[in-house]
Amino acid sequence: MSTTRDEGFAVLREILPEAISGSGTEARIDGGGFAFGLGELSLENVFGRLWTRPGLDRRSRSLVTLGILIALNAEDELRFHLPIGLRNGLTREELEEVVYHASGYAGFPAAATAMRIGREVLDQHIAEPN
Repeated sequence: MSTTRDEGFAVLREILPEAISGSGTEARIDGGGFAFGLGELSLENVFGRLWTRPGLDRRSRSLVTLGILIALNAEDELRFHLPIGLRNGLTREELEEVVYHASGYAGFPAAATAMRIGREVLDQHIAEPN
């Protein structure tokens, strides 16, 4: 019987395999230490419950997630989710359009931050393909 944690791990392995360390039951998405349980909460609640829901495909979920992260100015999470967007079928041009569109709703400073992060992350991703 599959648990939401197992389902979350399966999703994360597909969309961001480099975030997982170890294998089998010892696999982790965090390095331990302070508030190490946050990774488990993320596995169950975000990847196990939200990313596995019917109704939106992963490509659409990536678009929504990126827009929210830009609006929140969530730089660290944006660094993770830009490559996820590519893996989920978004093109670099579509990711740029998300940034442009967000400028009208989340503000220019948030979009400018997303542009900077996008340049760093996507240029590195292109230089070092999976």
